[in-house]
Amino acid sequence: MFAVAAIVWLVAGILLAAAEMLTGDFTLLMLGAAALATAGFSGLADTSLIVDAIVFGVSSAALVFLVRPMLLRRFATPPPTPTNVDALPGKTARVLEAVNEHTGRVKIGGEVWSARPLDPGEEYAEGETVYVMKIDGAHAVVWKGP
Repeated sequence: MFAVAAIVWLVAGILLAAAEMLTGDFTLLMLGAAALATAGFSGLADTSLIVDAIVFGVSSAALVFLVRPMLLRRFATPPPTPTNVDALPGKTARVLEAVNEHTGRVKIGGEVWSARPLDPGEEYAEGETVYVMKIDGAHAVVWKGP
């Protein structure tokens, strides 16, 4: 029959594993699994609290430092790939019509955009290559570079 300490470890393990749903970084899941392993060991061997603490410490360290990194590599969400307007900053553009603070058009990857310079005092001539710094509404804010 399970000892009282084993039941406490069992409840702690279940609560930690359930709390993992709130964080999603696998730390509480590893601690919950270590608590469940300690509950099983404590229930089978009927050990003292000090031995239970050692078993929990060793198993949680092993799970956190050995198993968790593998789980993170396997299940972690990759960073999102920028798409649409978010993918344009950093790209090069060809000036189609002179770009100044009031008018201008550039071609970015096959699309024609209204443009204005990053520094309002600058002007870029037709045919120059510029860099898209940001998208501001329907305008590409461009810069020639240093």
